[in-house]
Amino acid sequence: MTTAVDRDALRTTQRAGDRVFSTATIVAGSLILAVLAAVAVFLFVQSVPAFLAAPDEFDSGFTNFWEYVWPLAFGTLWSAFLALIMAIPVAIGIALFISHYAPRKLAQGLGYIIDLLAAVPSVVFGLWGIGVLAPMLQPFYSTLVEWFGWFPLFAGPVSGTGRTIFTVAVVLAVMVLPIITAISREIFLQTPVLHEEAALALGATRWEMITMAVLPFGRAGIISAAMLGLGRALGETMAVAMVLSPSPQVIFQLLTSQNPTTIAANIALNFPEAHGVGVNILLATGLILFVITLAVNMLARYIINRRKAFSGAN
Repeated sequence: MTTAVDRDALRTTQRAGDRVFSTATIVAGSLILAVLAAVAVFLFVQSVPAFLAAPDEFDSGFTNFWEYVWPLAFGTLWSAFLALIMAIPVAIGIALFISHYAPRKLAQGLGYIIDLLAAVPSVVFGLWGIGVLAPMLQPFYSTLVEWFGWFPLFAGPVSGTGRTIFTVAVVLAVMVLPIITAISREIFLQTPVLHEEAALALGATRWEMITMAVLPFGRAGIISAAMLGLGRALGETMAVAMVLSPSPQVIFQLLTSQNPTTIAANIALNFPEAHGVGVNILLATGLILFVITLAVNMLARYIINRRKAFSGAN
C-alpha cells in the first residue's frame, strides 16, 4: 500500500524530471535561435562594406551592389521555381501510387529507392547533368526552338551544348523529388481511415476518395514538403555550378547559351579567388540568399496556417 510519504516522494521525483526536461527543451530552442541570430549578424556585419563599395570593386561593369545581386537573385528564384513546377506533380503522383495504389511489397521497394535517391551527393547529379542529361536534351531543345521559337521562353538561338537554365531546373527537380515524395507519402499514409472509408461508402471511386479525403488532409503537408524542396533548390551549389554556363544578366529564355546564374553557384565559383571587398560582396549575396530563404519559409508557414483543412485531432 502506497503511503502519503511515498506519494509525495514520487511527485517530487516527477517534478524534478519535468524541470530537467523543460530546461533542456528551452536551452535547445534558444540555441537554435542564437545560432540563427549569430549567422544573420555575421552576414550583415560582413555585408556593410559591400553596400558601400565603389563601382570599380564590381565585375562586369556593375555600379553598385544591388545591380550586381539582382541577376543572381533572379537566377536563384527562376531555377528553383522551374524545378518545383516539374517536381511537385510528379512527387505527388509517386507518393499517391506508393500509399494507395501499389501492392505492399512494391510500395516498400519504391519507398526505399526514393529514400536512397535523397542521399545521392549533389556532385553526382552535376556530373549526370553534364555527361548525360545536357547532350540528351540538346536535340529536343533544337526542335522546341524550331517549333515554338515564337514563344518568348523558347526563343533562340538554341544552346549547342544543352547546358541551359532548363537543364539545371531538370537536375534540381530530380534532386528535390525524393524530399517532396517522402514527406507527401508519409502525410498521405496518415489520412484517417474513417475519412477514406466514408468516401468509399458513399459510392466514391478510389480517385474521388483521394480528391475528397486524402489530398485535403495532406494539403498542409504537401506545402511543407514543397517548401523543403524549394529550400534545397534555392541553396544548391555544385550541381548548378557544374551544369550551368552563367551570364550575369536577367534572361527569361530557357534554351539559350546565356543563362542567369544563382547566388550559391556564384559564391562557390568566385570565393576562392576573391579578396578584399570582393569577399564582402560575396558574403552580402549570401545575406540576400539568407533573407530569401527565410521569407519563403515564413510565407509557407502563413499559407499552411491559413489553408490547413484537417489536423491530427480529426
